[in-house]
Amino acid sequence: MTRPNWTMTKSPEDPVDTSILTDVRPKTKRPPLYKVLLLNDDYTPMEFVVHVLERFFGMNHAQAFEIMLTVHKKGVAVVGVFSHEIAETKVGQVMDFARRHQHPLQCTMERED
Repeated sequence: MTRPNWTMTKSPEDPVDTSILTDVRPKTKRPPLYKVLLLNDDYTPMEFVVHVLERFFGMNHAQAFEIMLTVHKKGVAVVGVFSHEIAETKVGQVMDFARRHQHPLQCTMERED
């Protein structure tokens, strides 16, 4: 915590002292956020992608289905925005899960602008 700066002002015409308290706080920047992206491929079943979105991103079935269709039609979709550590963890979890189930699903992250 920073110390307040006391400023005393006194006007020659005004015999009353006035004190002003100013609190100086350092400006801090928020850490950057990262987008987690799912990439389309021709081999991973749509049902598996829906399952991944429900399991790792907390989506309900309808939300997961809509995102899966976006991935399928556009080739990529943002599935969440997180701090660096959480985004990195999500990407690792999805990639490990896909690998264990022998699917080539790709999940990446990129810094949000």
